[in-house]
Amino acid sequence: MTYQHLSQTERYQIYILMKDGKTQTQIAQLMDRHKSTISRELARNTGLKGYRPKQACLLAEERSLGCRNAAQITADQWNQTVDCLLAQWSPVQIANQVGISHETIYRHVYADKAAGGNLYQQLRCQKKRKKRYASGRDRRGQIVGRRPISERPAHIETRSQVGHWEGDTVIGAAHKQAVVTLVERKSGYAVLAKVKNKTSDLVSSAIITKLNAVTPLVKTLTFDNGKEFAEHARIDTALQSTTYFADPFASWQRGSNENFNGLLRQYIPKKRPLSTVTDKELRMIQDRLNNRPRKRLGFKTPNEVFMQSLNRVALRV
Repeated sequence: MTYQHLSQTERYQIYILMKDGKTQTQIAQLMDRHKSTISRELARNTGLKGYRPKQACLLAEERSLGCRNAAQITADQWNQTVDCLLAQWSPVQIANQVGISHETIYRHVYADKAAGGNLYQQLRCQKKRKKRYASGRDRRGQIVGRRPISERPAHIETRSQVGHWEGDTVIGAAHKQAVVTLVERKSGYAVLAKVKNKTSDLVSSAIITKLNAVTPLVKTLTFDNGKEFAEHARIDTALQSTTYFADPFASWQRGSNENFNGLLRQYIPKKRPLSTVTDKELRMIQDRLNNRPRKRLGFKTPNEVFMQSLNRVALRV
């Protein structure tokens, strides 16, 4: 029988059947393939995170293009890759910039680790989700005039328009000082401000100061239920915006902010006192994160997308 390579569709079938708990023999029978074909596929194309069909197709394609040569990186490409890793870019972002597959980048990084290198430390770590044990009732007290997220216009969820922000505070060691993080939902553009403590007066003042220059692009803000956002009416008056509050224990309703805070922790770990973070360093962190290309933006940067909208507003004035 003539051997035929597995198609992309077949690789997705293997993935689904494995998730369904099927054995290699059962998968082979259901797909009308020889058991050795399935066994060989899993042995050759299983990566660090298990068998993934898209990754398997990339690995197979590299081998078909010339095995070892296809996975090689030129000296110039490797230098670019290292520079981007040191700037905390992800392999997916680097791949688009340099012109090689992100799986190839991962393989070279881990080969560097095996040889005693430390580039792997620049890879972003996957955060472990923590379980919340809560009754669902907000025990943090009620915020006067609180407007629930259920009243927020549905179109905001689509991220089709620049001007809708999410806000939060990130604390350092000893829970004393804090960093106010503001993230625009569509572009991912972020603004940071350090405050001496999380009082509503200081936090609201920081938000107003940071967003005052871009008020045409501040239509709504969405916060969690922290008391530091109690002066939301003052913020809305100053910025001519409308503030909403997420449901208690529903951090996914502010996904942009939660994701950004994870990126921020690459630079400011939880154990680091915020007193050691200068305004200059905070600005550097803000610029770095705003100038990372994002896959969901077609590899444009948050800065590019946000500034395009800001320039359009300026032209209409």
